[in-house]
Amino acid sequence: MNNNPIGIFDSGVGGTSIWKEIHSLLPNESTIYLADSKNAPYGHKTQDEIISLSLKNTEKLLSMGSKLIVVACNTATTNAIEILRKKYPIPFIGIEPAIKPAALKTKSKVVGILATKGTLQSSLFSKTSELFAHNIQIIEVVGEGLVPLIEENKIETREMDLLLEKYLSLMIAAQIDYLVLGCSHYPYLIPQIKKILPPHVTIIDSGEAVAKQTKSLLEKNELAGPAKNNPTLKFYTNKTTPTLIHLLKDYSQRISISYMDF
Repeated sequence: MNNNPIGIFDSGVGGTSIWKEIHSLLPNESTIYLADSKNAPYGHKTQDEIISLSLKNTEKLLSMGSKLIVVACNTATTNAIEILRKKYPIPFIGIEPAIKPAALKTKSKVVGILATKGTLQSSLFSKTSELFAHNIQIIEVVGEGLVPLIEENKIETREMDLLLEKYLSLMIAAQIDYLVLGCSHYPYLIPQIKKILPPHVTIIDSGEAVAKQTKSLLEKNELAGPAKNNPTLKFYTNKTTPTLIHLLKDYSQRISISYMDF
């Protein structure tokens, strides 16, 4: 299976921020990315709906030969990954808000987290917070409306700026010194977020950590691709493709982007 691809799925285009980190660290590995934009965002769906969509995406990636699957969606990870791991024999890597490093490094003892409702209300997020952040204050803010704007490629718009100013003002008032991004779509907002936050606030997302974990699991399971492999980098979306094309424009000569109903 070493020549087989790494499978990645997300509730839309946001997980491409994770894909970029994985491809940067593992440039010889083939990848298949599913952008389930038709059902985005997952954050307001019930847990049963999130599990059903995660199973659907997993089955599709397995049918395409994936040797390992990255759940590049915080909401899907926190609600469904344990079920996926029990049901399927291949390795799974999830993405969840990086509360631990923020909790360990904060000096103000106040940490902000911007995430979806589905992530913040999940039992996995609750357990992680209790384990690592019992002695700090967490300012939780649901990023209502951010994912749809990103999916529509309305990132650098006044509408987006107004939403970010609204959500981040709560955290600034509480004097956070770390902001945890709890959605794989949100790294695309970092330039705008930096303009709003005080300069001393550190922003944390999970992309690099997920890439390192992917490399580690490939090696542990003896699934790493050959060093001189010529990788195929395939992206599939079940909605229109302009946003996906825009976010991946720097890789346009190396990737393929296709519409697929899944």
